[in-house]
Amino acid sequence: MTELDKPVIAAPASNPVTALVPLIAIVFFGFLAIGIPLPVIPVEVHDVLGFSPVTAGWAVGIQSLATVLTRQAAGRICDMSGPRTAVLAGLPLASLAGVFYLVAAAFADPLVHLAFLFVGRLVLGVAESLFLTGAMAWGIVRVGPAHTGKVMAWQGIAIYAAVGIGAPLGIEAMVRWQFAGAALSTVLLPLAGVLVALALPRPALLHHSAERVPFYRVVGLIWRHGLAMSLATAPFAALAAFVALYYASRGWTGAGYPVMGFGAGYIVMRLFFAGLPDRMGGARVAAMSLPLECVGQLVLFAAPGSFVAFLGAVLTGVGFSLVFPAMGVEAVRRVPAHSRGLAVGGFVAFFDVALGLTGPAAGLLASGFGYRAIFLGGALCSALALAMACAFALPARQKA
Repeated sequence: MTELDKPVIAAPASNPVTALVPLIAIVFFGFLAIGIPLPVIPVEVHDVLGFSPVTAGWAVGIQSLATVLTRQAAGRICDMSGPRTAVLAGLPLASLAGVFYLVAAAFADPLVHLAFLFVGRLVLGVAESLFLTGAMAWGIVRVGPAHTGKVMAWQGIAIYAAVGIGAPLGIEAMVRWQFAGAALSTVLLPLAGVLVALALPRPALLHHSAERVPFYRVVGLIWRHGLAMSLATAPFAALAAFVALYYASRGWTGAGYPVMGFGAGYIVMRLFFAGLPDRMGGARVAAMSLPLECVGQLVLFAAPGSFVAFLGAVLTGVGFSLVFPAMGVEAVRRVPAHSRGLAVGGFVAFFDVALGLTGPAAGLLASGFGYRAIFLGGALCSALALAMACAFALPARQKA
């Protein structure tokens, strides 16, 4: 190994947020390629190609199923080869997914179109697994494990800023240039993240020589907190996948704005309260946040018009915002430091499971009971997550 190839072992940064800015940019560019086509794909599959809401849900969810199956490999790559390797493998794959979208757009036959679209979704799932796990593990190395909550909070800001900005852009691109317009952006945007990653010094490996914890043991340590986070994620997944069809079914305009409103509420909470999980404990923060998400889903369910629905989406974002870092802090603390990349990958896999299963499940609800029923289901998921968070917080209060 040459001097240029050696990892840079830097002391934890005195200003964690400043040190995280390049990694926030990497995640932002990567997730723009996910956020822009997210509301477009169900419309393309259901309205343009003529398939059922369940198929539209699978078109969204299959990406995350591919992601969850590759989180273990992504975590291993981070621990053994370094998070930079994972990032630089994942972002070009995200561009390749856009190429498959463009190929899909070239075929008029619905089945061929859908087949290439599904291949693109699978490739994007692998890409997200690599670049997101890598960016999170890289952030923990860069700022130190004491700031794990900040890493997850700010990476989450990048994710939902990209989704919130990308959703209306994707709908506008589809209106102007059809599906190919949204597809082209997924080819180009991840390449900007590649440039940022190449400009950063190679991070150090954490305890490379230490004995590795098997993945099943990591999952055994974190599954309860991962399940709570999955339940809290389901409302967002349903909102992102079906809000455009929900608005169309009610005759409302502005279908891109609820996802933007969700992202705005989410980001504002992260900007002002990102440090709460590290200071107060993740379980307590989640127990305070989840009632707001539940109420937001009920507002969406009962909304008489598009503006009230938009407010429900904002409230959902406010309530969900801190749940991911809150549960993430609790989960990562349960795993040895030398397997932190695997722990991050395992925890985020629960997020992927939620995204993967919510799409088809919400499609079934919509087919049987209408699109409003999706948000009633989201409120139930939030309530179950709240019950789990309260159970986690109780032992901590007893120890205090």
